[in-house]
Amino acid sequence: MRRSLGFTLIELMVVVALVALATAGVTLSLRDDGSTRLEREGLRLSALIESARAQSRTSGLPVVWRSLPQGFEFVGLPPLRSGAPSRDSLIGPRSWLSPDTVAQVIQPPGALTLVLGPEPLIAAQRVVLQQGDRRLTLSTDGISAFAVVPDAP
Repeated sequence: MRRSLGFTLIELMVVVALVALATAGVTLSLRDDGSTRLEREGLRLSALIESARAQSRTSGLPVVWRSLPQGFEFVGLPPLRSGAPSRDSLIGPRSWLSPDTVAQVIQPPGALTLVLGPEPLIAAQRVVLQQGDRRLTLSTDGISAFAVVPDAP
């Protein structure tokens, strides 16, 4: 009778596959939190800007976005019919998700605000969000929605 003195190929492949899966899980869980926070801030801001842009078009009132020291606000939105602003309302100042976030309008040059309407075609605009040494740019060509774009070198 012959005794086996080692592992079979199948057993070794199963162990290697389990180690690979564990390594992949650890790698994904260790994703850079700083870039994730900035991406989340950019996606949130682009969604809120597009919502304000849509409200500006439907109401016929010009709406302006401006950066504040601890956040941002939309100026010119029509008042709500019910009186008190709801939690989902864009009226009033909003804080950044991360307190170290800073925003700066870079297009049009010298502008301090983004003009969001009421016309369906607006000027090309660009705003940079920064957290420490990380930067993210939101941009529109005036027709399409605000979206994250790669920084130019």
